[in-house]
Amino acid sequence: MPYVAKILIYPIKSLDGVEVKTTKVLSSGAIQYDREFAIVDKLNKFVNGKRHAKVHLLRSQYNLEDRTVLLKISETNCQQVFHLDHEWQALEDWLSNFFGFAVKLQQNSVMGFPDDTVSPGPTIISTATLTEVASWFAGISVDEMRRRIRANIEIDGVPAFWEDRLFSEQSDIVSFRVGDVHLLGINPCQRCVVLTRDSLSGEAYKNFQKVFVAKRQQTLPAWVASSWFNHFYRLSVNTRLSPSSVEKNFKIGDEVEILEK
Repeated sequence: MPYVAKILIYPIKSLDGVEVKTTKVLSSGAIQYDREFAIVDKLNKFVNGKRHAKVHLLRSQYNLEDRTVLLKISETNCQQVFHLDHEWQALEDWLSNFFGFAVKLQQNSVMGFPDDTVSPGPTIISTATLTEVASWFAGISVDEMRRRIRANIEIDGVPAFWEDRLFSEQSDIVSFRVGDVHLLGINPCQRCVVLTRDSLSGEAYKNFQKVFVAKRQQTLPAWVASSWFNHFYRLSVNTRLSPSSVEKNFKIGDEVEILEK
């Protein structure tokens, strides 16, 4: 039986994640604390890896219970701890100094700041998929591929690309459960330039997207809903919370079961 092997939350959008043993899916479909905060510039545009490669040089460690984050600049001794509720000004000043332009922090504790606001549920991938995709690239480990993909739920006990069963053709959805949480699988996630870069240095991997697209097309299971694949730069699954569901927790070890299409 497929089961939850890892749960990863990214409290500040675009920064490092934190692994947890249990978490709650909110009424919006988002995981509690995931992408709760975002860094924006003076035009209210996200300061993220898509637009600013320098973000890869920021390391972050979280204490979710104490609501603190330790920020550190890679390969330096520059680090500082901030309270995420009470030290916004100090945090914004520190980040503005790092990026070299003024930034602000925004917060959304209801839905967070997902890339897909229509399907803001947890993103899903399998351990086997991460292992397979990492094998396409010399020098990229499974952990490094995990940091690049940035999915919330990792499923084990299944073969590579099993999570592609969690979406159907564009006019349909797939109903499934993670423990007691009832989710709807919507579509394979379209990837961006962040996937091509080293998660810790921001260095681009030569021909990454070209290799990825070719390998994804070659390994795409015959049973996959093909209508989503106008291109093959897609991996992991976007979800929503079922309208009939309510806020519930799920945890490491919970079974994952497809209910119906």
